[in-house]
Amino acid sequence: MGLLLLLHVVLVAAAAGAPAAQAWGKEGHYMTCKIADGFLTKEATAGVKALLPSSANGELAEVCSWADSQRFRYRWSSPLHFADTPEDCKFSYARDCHDTKGNKDACVVGAINNYTAALQDSSSPYDRTESLMFLAHFVGDVHQPLHCGHVDDLGGNTILVRWYRRKSNLHHVWDVDVIEQAMKDLYGKDQDAMVKAIQRNITEDWSREEKQWEACRSKTKTCADKYAQESAALACDAYKGVKQDSTLGDEYYSEALPVVEKRIAQGGVRLAAILNRIFSGNGKLQSI
Repeated sequence: MGLLLLLHVVLVAAAAGAPAAQAWGKEGHYMTCKIADGFLTKEATAGVKALLPSSANGELAEVCSWADSQRFRYRWSSPLHFADTPEDCKFSYARDCHDTKGNKDACVVGAINNYTAALQDSSSPYDRTESLMFLAHFVGDVHQPLHCGHVDDLGGNTILVRWYRRKSNLHHVWDVDVIEQAMKDLYGKDQDAMVKAIQRNITEDWSREEKQWEACRSKTKTCADKYAQESAALACDAYKGVKQDSTLGDEYYSEALPVVEKRIAQGGVRLAAILNRIFSGNGKLQSI
């Protein structure tokens, strides 16, 4: 809780100049949280439902994009959506998780750790509903590769491209365009159909990997730094062959879609693992 208090205080003034980049669109965040629902324990399901606002109608997925809608209300939260890195394909907490004024924990990894701690601490003064919604959103964010993209181009935001015939930028391609194209081409624009397809992949194609995804040996923090490192490496691949005004089409789409689907799957499994530990009732984060 002390870390979250520090995070809030030092970021209020610093965040106004942060780049405005979202991770996944509403569909991507919705899918991440829908997948998480399927991996929650009974205790975690009850704990989550007790904290959800009435507008969610008992569905965590309904509020997983909430944090993006709060950026102007909570300007200090803007840097918490990403952890941009230099062009070395590596994430370093000490190097990449602070702002231009040197304030620590100012990235998505710090946010995940701190909101987890706030939910774990029953004496925390912070709103538990908002802490849950921030946490669910940020776990999705850290799995979008371009949210750990290159700092010089703001995670691909300044790289203008054409997605087929439409103007876009590289960050938006990974946030929204790939998912929307898949929903149009494969799922009849039905996000729940895409969720079910990803769920089948988890139980079939990725069944041997699923336990590795959720495993975390830390008893005091999450493993969000590991997730950021994965995204930083994937971001390097996402940049390959892309220049200003590149046209990205079938070839890029066919390579990006499997990555996007797997990162949504991993985000959902890991969000559930974090929530299961928070609501386990033993007062500590435990390794799986």
